[in-house]
Amino acid sequence: MQVKLNVIVGAVAVVLSGTAMAQELVVKIGHVGPTSGAIAHLGKDNELGARLAIEDLNAKGVTIGGKKAKFELLAEDDAGDPKQGTAAAQKLVDSKVNGVVGHLNSGTSIPASKVYSDAGIPQISPSATNPKFTRNGYKTTFRVVADDVHLGGTLGKYAVKELKGKNIAVIDDRTAYGQGVADEFEKGVKGAGGKIVGREFTNDKATDFTAILTSIKAKKPDVVFFGGMDAVAGPMLRQMKQLGIEAKFMGGDGICSGELPKLAAGTMGDGQVVCAEAGGVEGDAKKSTDAFKAKFKDKYKVDVQIYAPYVYDAVNVLAAAMVKAGSSEPAKYLPVLAKTEGYKGVTGTISFDNKGDIKNGALTLFTYKAGNREQIAVVR
Repeated sequence: MQVKLNVIVGAVAVVLSGTAMAQELVVKIGHVGPTSGAIAHLGKDNELGARLAIEDLNAKGVTIGGKKAKFELLAEDDAGDPKQGTAAAQKLVDSKVNGVVGHLNSGTSIPASKVYSDAGIPQISPSATNPKFTRNGYKTTFRVVADDVHLGGTLGKYAVKELKGKNIAVIDDRTAYGQGVADEFEKGVKGAGGKIVGREFTNDKATDFTAILTSIKAKKPDVVFFGGMDAVAGPMLRQMKQLGIEAKFMGGDGICSGELPKLAAGTMGDGQVVCAEAGGVEGDAKKSTDAFKAKFKDKYKVDVQIYAPYVYDAVNVLAAAMVKAGSSEPAKYLPVLAKTEGYKGVTGTISFDNKGDIKNGALTLFTYKAGNREQIAVVR
């Protein structure tokens, strides 16, 4: 009799355990960024933002369609390379992720967006700013930061109106991001009545800029704009110093990192560099961003570089759409995601327009003093 009772109890336990497991919903969130290569510090920053979001969602005990959701992060490295980016995207599709946050670069985000679109999987980039990213007509593509039209144009006007630039030179790294933001900067300068005295280009792996900087020096620029990433901007600043070019140095969000002073090896003058982050927080939103940064540093023992808070928000926006739709199936929650309006994130309020761009996107202008990044202004 005791044996039979034990068997019955054991059978009931198995059934209850199976029922409990059936009630748990596994939600796979993909993240892609360059966690190897010259800008790995930026890719790792983004990935840590995603990991923190996943951890917080699981701690909250989120339910979707009446089932407790267990969020899992599937992280891939694209090394900032378009081909590796599409391969990473396909790997996530094959793994049947429910949504993707990434990629970091425009040059990887744009080709990957077709892979996700073909699979019907929502993708939110926390940092890709090239306008083309949301202009291909894909219903699955979103971003939570302003684009280069706003970023580059604003910096161009600032160079003329605020920095009083008379002779402005432009360099870009020929990537989708670098060339795109440089083009918009040039338009902004000309629109503000400024003068472009030279346009040069390099690549995103270059370390020697002697030839292009010598050419630019001959034109006596008072402002040099670089469209590219901090890993190239740092050595460029060092060589500008060596050549005696004392111009202001400007760039977009790609150079606007906490790592730039180290990469420039102490050659940056106070206030010499002016850059913009494709996001902006002020008022109560600034309090939530500062709280996030403190939590991030406490957990990971490193400072936020640039976009970890935007990654954190992007993951949570995906989750919020799933909760509202009552489903983590991409086809079911995608229409809800597209109608996101007034989501309160750590970076401020997030709403999407009909292209998937953030509405009323802001920019934050920064400079550097004593090796520290200091906010100048938030511009909308």
